[in-house]
Amino acid sequence: MIEFQTHEHDVIVIGAGGAGLRAAIEASSAGVSVGLVCKSLLGKAHTVMAEGGIAAALANVDERDNWKVHFSDTMRGGQYVNNWRMAQLHAQEAPDRVRELEAWGAVFDRTPDGRILQRNFGGHRYPRLAHVGDRTGLEMIRTLQDHGIHKGINVYMEYTVVRLIKDGDRIAGCLAYTREKGRFVAFKAKAVVLATGGIGKAYKITSNSWEYTGDGHTLAYDAGAELQDMEFIQFHPTGMIWPPSVRGILVTEGVRGEGGILLNNKGEQFMYNDIPDNYKNQTAKDPEEGWRYCQGDRNAQRPAELLTRDHVARCIMREVKAGRGSPHGGVFLDISWIKKKIANAPEHIKKKLPSMYHQFKELGDIDITIEPMEVGPTTHYVMGGVKVNADSQMSRVPGLFACGECAVGINGANRLGGNSLSDLLVFGKRAGEHAGKFAKENSATSLPKDQVEAAVKWALEPFERQGSEGPFQIQYDLQDMMQDLVGIVRKEDEMVKALDGIAKLKERAKKTKVVGNREYNPGWHTCLDLHNLLTISEAITKCSIARKESRGGHFREDYQDKVGKWAKVNLVTRKGPDGQMQVEEVPIPEMPADLKQIIEEMK
Repeated sequence: MIEFQTHEHDVIVIGAGGAGLRAAIEASSAGVSVGLVCKSLLGKAHTVMAEGGIAAALANVDERDNWKVHFSDTMRGGQYVNNWRMAQLHAQEAPDRVRELEAWGAVFDRTPDGRILQRNFGGHRYPRLAHVGDRTGLEMIRTLQDHGIHKGINVYMEYTVVRLIKDGDRIAGCLAYTREKGRFVAFKAKAVVLATGGIGKAYKITSNSWEYTGDGHTLAYDAGAELQDMEFIQFHPTGMIWPPSVRGILVTEGVRGEGGILLNNKGEQFMYNDIPDNYKNQTAKDPEEGWRYCQGDRNAQRPAELLTRDHVARCIMREVKAGRGSPHGGVFLDISWIKKKIANAPEHIKKKLPSMYHQFKELGDIDITIEPMEVGPTTHYVMGGVKVNADSQMSRVPGLFACGECAVGINGANRLGGNSLSDLLVFGKRAGEHAGKFAKENSATSLPKDQVEAAVKWALEPFERQGSEGPFQIQYDLQDMMQDLVGIVRKEDEMVKALDGIAKLKERAKKTKVVGNREYNPGWHTCLDLHNLLTISEAITKCSIARKESRGGHFREDYQDKVGKWAKVNLVTRKGPDGQMQVEEVPIPEMPADLKQIIEEMK
């Protein structure tokens, strides 16, 4: 006898980071019943790890900034395969979302005249990131939670969703289990918003926490939605690499925005040796000019350290491979050098980068005010995700919405730093607004009991198997393989090998055996996560094989040039008639003349 509890709401939001909270707030404001389901505890979402700031053209530090410049920067950073409508909406609406956050109580750093302070960041033409020291994501979550708690939102903490349930073609809800007790809970809803974040735990070295196992991507895919651009993975250039226990933890781009420089073991600022053609007219010719830019000199060009993340990550790996790296396989990031430029530099660094100071002091016994950090690339963000309508954020499955990192569109081939937090606010609001509207305009669905029972049976299979495979070892093997074969630099023969390896891991996963009870059983949790990790790893690998060029976060050693025809198409993954994952090329809709003109003017 399969037992499960049922909760009913108009809208279910899965994920309680910035996007999920903003969606829940907006849906609740529309007067509908909202349930917020989160895999961890409320307040522990990955958004708190976003340190540098929120990208929005407020023009508080440089009045030349506006939405058109932000739109143009985002499109250029994304190598022009972005969803131009999403990039437009994002640039236009981000300032209002930041001011709204301020009105709800967010405490931002301030200019001398009391306006929100903005800092420089990679790929942004002007100082654009509204920030709270280097703890911006934490302040965003605090503000959204404080505001949302008064909206009457029902919060379900430490629940993992394992399957979306449909009534015909429409979404009807989802099945989850409580992580503590292992009890099944069905949620009935007219609309579901996915805000589950990314896929970093498919890789060995990542800045992402344990929750990031591609849950939303896989839930949507299994329910019939499309995934797009899964080959575009952002490897943040600066993660901690020593000691091994903290490898991959993020080192904010804000360090470089405040004047930090990248050095090889010869003491050279190597970034100035390789500046892409499309950034040469906006990049400093020497480190001295780069420093002046960081100090607000409007006649100076940005330092080479603030080029786009994909480029900086590849430059770091080139130094390491050439034998010019740091002792533990990275390079040096030095902010302490500014003592030559600023009086009382240690206190200045502690004020501007408090989290980084404490992070390195506590975890690595390094004082960043007097010595350089060792950093290297870390799997950070997936540009690909659930294909959604740009205005409403609804997928092709009626009633299923997605926003934040698990949705695709705004970033194209590469995300600019800071765009993620404004993306959460802009499209979290839109997803919640349209999910609430959909719930109001559509009648209630039924929750097919046979689907729920089938999902429960599937989730319990590992307890019934006679196999001997351990889920942790399969996950470790997958992470090692993805890091080595589908990482920063890719080649066809290696990715074909990875695809074969994924197929073998899938067979092994069918033999995983879980012992014990459902209560407090991390082995069972890992078994269920494996389905998601293997699904998104296959999508990443197949899309990476199909795109025979290098663009943004996708770099192929065997096809190093960017090819014009690939700017005209996106890659979409979906289930074919035989249930296998397929990849197809889809043209990007023509950009309107007014937006084309903006890009031409900004060049």
